[in-house]
Amino acid sequence: MLSKTFHKLFLIERPSISLSLFRLAVAVTTGFHVLPTFFHLHDNYFHTAFKTHNANFFPIWFLELVAKSPEWLIVVFVFLFCFSWFAFLVGLFSQLSCIVMVFSCYYFYALNAFHVGTLSWDILLVTLFLMCVTNYHSDYFSLDSLKRGDVYAYRRKRPYFIQRLLQMQIGFTFFYTALYKITGEGNWFKDNPIYYIMNYPSAGTTKYFLLRDFLREQPQLCYWIGIGVVVVEFLMIFLLFCRKTRVSAIYLGCLFHITLILTLDVPAIFFFLFPAQLFLFINPDIIVDWIEAKRQEQKGAGRPVLLYDGQCQFCQVNIILLKIMDLFAVFDYQDFHSVGDLKQLHPDLTQEKAKTQLHLISQRGQLYGGFQAVRQMAFNLPMMWPGL
Repeated sequence: MLSKTFHKLFLIERPSISLSLFRLAVAVTTGFHVLPTFFHLHDNYFHTAFKTHNANFFPIWFLELVAKSPEWLIVVFVFLFCFSWFAFLVGLFSQLSCIVMVFSCYYFYALNAFHVGTLSWDILLVTLFLMCVTNYHSDYFSLDSLKRGDVYAYRRKRPYFIQRLLQMQIGFTFFYTALYKITGEGNWFKDNPIYYIMNYPSAGTTKYFLLRDFLREQPQLCYWIGIGVVVVEFLMIFLLFCRKTRVSAIYLGCLFHITLILTLDVPAIFFFLFPAQLFLFINPDIIVDWIEAKRQEQKGAGRPVLLYDGQCQFCQVNIILLKIMDLFAVFDYQDFHSVGDLKQLHPDLTQEKAKTQLHLISQRGQLYGGFQAVRQMAFNLPMMWPGL
């Protein structure tokens, strides 16, 4: 009984498309945390910088070793992080690039914890460690998926344990945050921290938002808002793992983090990572079923036609890549050799013209060739948007 439950919770195979999407959120969050610190290396990492070290996180011998780094080595790690971060973002050698990126993150964290040494950064490192364990996050929305050449890569099933552990991480993050609010320094049940925050100077931790002046004069309301925050954080782990309340909990969690971004000066992780991690509670089978329904819907409508030379090996390879990127089957791919009369598709088409390059016939009957055809397709293929 226990083994069956464990298998159902962690080892059952489900589509990995959710992890592929989550990889993008992790990469963007990491970039927003680390890349800005590279703009002023002299102030942040070189020997001229003011530095603090987290001896509770790293062993002393490692901190001493990193502190001896010459400036050229720091620059090498800057380039190493940038290359590995970009490779992880686009999904090129996704697992290896993630490992190299995380190693670089640990290096800069040990070098100077002053700018990145926050609780949210520690949480992000846990997430990054889980992303290093497997390459499941490269199954779709990645260059790795294009190299594999699987047209139905979005259906690819993997053991569910990584996604489950990420779900547990966000759930326990809420729970332990609430626990700290009543057992750490200060007790939200006995004190009124939100009221104090509202009365901080303008250059403090709060932003100037619409209701700030009103809340500054409402200590009782601030107190009960604080109690509500603690109660919700305690309940979130149960609400998220309960099927009947899961959707409402996802909306509530997203609203919670958007409110944090709008009212407090908090790290980027609260906007880019935590909401995306909440969406990991959506069953990936439901996502794939929705994609399949959209594909069937597209096939029932008049789709733009992409004509290619089926006897050209180069064309066949590129058509496979386009089909992989065409998640919702927006285009109808036709080998012009199998079309009886090209004039029926478009009056300007001929056999000789079709042999020279790809041609796209839009739903409005417009004809595009070569690069213009690919550019028109890119608007409907999210993986090609950077090429616009």
